[in-house]
Amino acid sequence: MLESKYGLGTDEMVPIKYQSLWWRDLTRVCREGGDEGWFQGEVVWKVGSGDKVRFWEDVWVGSSNLKTVYPRLFSLSLNQGHKVEQVEGWEGSTWRWTLSWRRGRFEWEKLMETELGALISRVNIKKDEKDVLEWRTETTGLFTVRSAYECLAPKSRDPLDAVFKDLWEAKTFPSVLMTAWRVLLNRIPTRSCLRRRGVILDTVDCVMCEIKEESCQHLFFECKFACYVWNLCLRWFGILYVPHNEGKNHFESFCLPQGSIKQNKIWKGIWATIVWSLWEHRNSIVFNQSAADEEEVFQKVQLKSWLWLKHKGYRFVYSFSDWVMNPMVCISSYK
Repeated sequence: MLESKYGLGTDEMVPIKYQSLWWRDLTRVCREGGDEGWFQGEVVWKVGSGDKVRFWEDVWVGSSNLKTVYPRLFSLSLNQGHKVEQVEGWEGSTWRWTLSWRRGRFEWEKLMETELGALISRVNIKKDEKDVLEWRTETTGLFTVRSAYECLAPKSRDPLDAVFKDLWEAKTFPSVLMTAWRVLLNRIPTRSCLRRRGVILDTVDCVMCEIKEESCQHLFFECKFACYVWNLCLRWFGILYVPHNEGKNHFESFCLPQGSIKQNKIWKGIWATIVWSLWEHRNSIVFNQSAADEEEVFQKVQLKSWLWLKHKGYRFVYSFSDWVMNPMVCISSYK
């Protein structure tokens, strides 16, 4: 597209003063850290006539470019930056490589030159065919967004990735998961967060306890109001343990050791539902002047979690009263 529209080859760059912001971002992504970036590392040339492929700098034979495989010969070459067709000579219907050097080679350098000749002789140059870039991660050679994502994902792994994987697999409503995701990222607009963004507030005290600053960690895991709600939910399931005060650790420790994978996905969904219910109740206090009521939050958790199981759960036949009276029996039906 760049060549047909702007007359640019793959190795040519627009002067920076003429580059748009979009183009600068694209070149930063594709050429991060120097001349080559992740994108260049995943493409390989299929040589036709050799009019586009650079002999030393591009990947067209083997898995790396020749200047990386033979750095000594590259330093001696007079063909640096030349296309493949400029390094060969046609003799009738056959071709001969014509490499040029700055000086004569030592014996050990000649051995490398012989090895290089054997390597490039495997490639057949074809006069009437175009050079084509192929995407090496796909057997078809065609670029796909999925394969590009898979190439980039290992380079951008974050300690929270495993936590988010468990969160997105939790069994609850998408809006609930979205709120829980924001809480784990500390991107929820608490009063402390709003103040950091420059919003002028009368107070940054927690709307639940009105004692400490309303940070994400305090609102959901440290506030005495939130702690009471967590305790109510744990007692409802007949579980007693001391939870963590930090969101990631709190989420990871919220599991059923003897439960199956499916049962723990429901359990993680209940964690997200508790977080969502706390946030909804907090907003009701701020915007609707509601009274802080732990029992109301607890009942909302029971109803919201049952609604998902009733309408989305596989073969969930329990009534709301069954769910309230014996939730562990209901969960145990998931094997």
